[in-house]
Amino acid sequence: MTWTAPEVTRPSGDTAADERVLLPSLLNWHRSTFLHKLAGLTGEQLAQASVPPSNLTLLGLVRHLAKVERFWFRLRYAGQDIGPLYDPALGKDHDFESLDAEQAEKAYDVLLEEIRLADEAAAGGSLDDTFDLGDAPFSLRMLYIHMIGEYARHNGHADLIRERVDGHTGA
Repeated sequence: MTWTAPEVTRPSGDTAADERVLLPSLLNWHRSTFLHKLAGLTGEQLAQASVPPSNLTLLGLVRHLAKVERFWFRLRYAGQDIGPLYDPALGKDHDFESLDAEQAEKAYDVLLEEIRLADEAAAGGSLDDTFDLGDAPFSLRMLYIHMIGEYARHNGHADLIRERVDGHTGA
């Protein structure tokens, strides 16, 4: 049986909450919006480059977002002693380039797990917590804002790709 990405219900959130509630809630909404854009597609469809001349695919975005969840929340913010999701020797864009449709379900599950672990890493943190980003400190607050922007940008990419793959448009 061919795997298809499952349906996703996007959460509603408190739009007047304080930042510590609002920022993670908005990030979770963007995460679920991305997953919603994949719903009903097969691994083959997720791996399809459909917006020439770009080779960008939904599967590449799934893999990329799993990588950035791990990098920002677990490696940078929490300082966990874990390696990168993909071997850096394979190139900085390996997440976008390794597109085996048979691995789509696994990639999807990895993204879900990285999201869960990212939330766990940041759960007890203060928005004022900082970590070293080389030349300047980076706060958990800025990390949430960065990741909201990351997902918002890629949700736009996903809209275009999805429309070309099967004609589906929507929020």
